[in-house]
Amino acid sequence: MAIENVQQLLTEQLGKNRCDVIGTTAMSGKDYYAIHFPVESVIASIAATNIQTGTGSAASNLHTTMVAGTTLFLQCTAITLTSGVAICYYDQVI
Repeated sequence: MAIENVQQLLTEQLGKNRCDVIGTTAMSGKDYYAIHFPVESVIASIAATNIQTGTGSAASNLHTTMVAGTTLFLQCTAITLTSGVAICYYDQVI
């Protein structure tokens, strides 16, 4: 998803599109473009279509503790947390 103008960027920053607020329930078959962790959270598994695989690069590197306030910008198709909370944004206008 490309940002086409300042208004679109502002709309996304203000959370005008839909989001899922998740705990430890596995979410799959999604199309998230950003995931925000308001509290310290631990990722058990994550899948993203735009993560390149190769020497040293893998989605499994994100199976770690995310500090409160961290935001991941990627095309996430599935995520499961061991603990914590995530706000997962997707591109569907309310």
